[in-house]
Amino acid sequence: MNKDPLKTAGAVVLLVALCWAAFGGALQCGFVYFDDDQYVFENAAIAGGWSWSAVRWAFTTGHAANWHPLTWLSHMTDIELFGMDPRAHHAVNVWIHALNAVLLFGVLRKLTGRFGLAWWVAALWCVHPLRAESVVWVSERKDVLAMLFGLLAVGAYASPCPRGKMGWVALFFALSLMSKP
Repeated sequence: MNKDPLKTAGAVVLLVALCWAAFGGALQCGFVYFDDDQYVFENAAIAGGWSWSAVRWAFTTGHAANWHPLTWLSHMTDIELFGMDPRAHHAVNVWIHALNAVLLFGVLRKLTGRFGLAWWVAALWCVHPLRAESVVWVSERKDVLAMLFGLLAVGAYASPCPRGKMGWVALFFALSLMSKP
């Protein structure tokens, strides 16, 4: 396993750059009237940002036939931070996807001990066309969030430290489940 931090940092920067090269154009897009309206810009519970009633709604609703409170909370956070600027909502999806590519690289590297193979798999996954819908469609935040917490669960499971490991695995798995129905 490669222990060179500069090589690792370069690999991470390159993965993030690949992600932005593939999906950065999403920042030029707006919201679409195919779930983005129900999820974000015409959803009164979300469009108001964070409030106790909105948080309660996120955990108790089946709005748009979905129960995914972390996705609702992430959309509320976007509204709090960026308002209704669709570019920012798209940018958050791209950043989460980039983080997922880095996590995938790290998890595969840890599990296989193969730096190059782990990087290539993460790079191909990062730019694969099947990821486009999940990354560039604001409503599909649930996919990138579920992947984020799923990778954290696998990473926690692969951790060499046995103390409390399964608690972290269970927590991240539960968060993944609360991100996507």
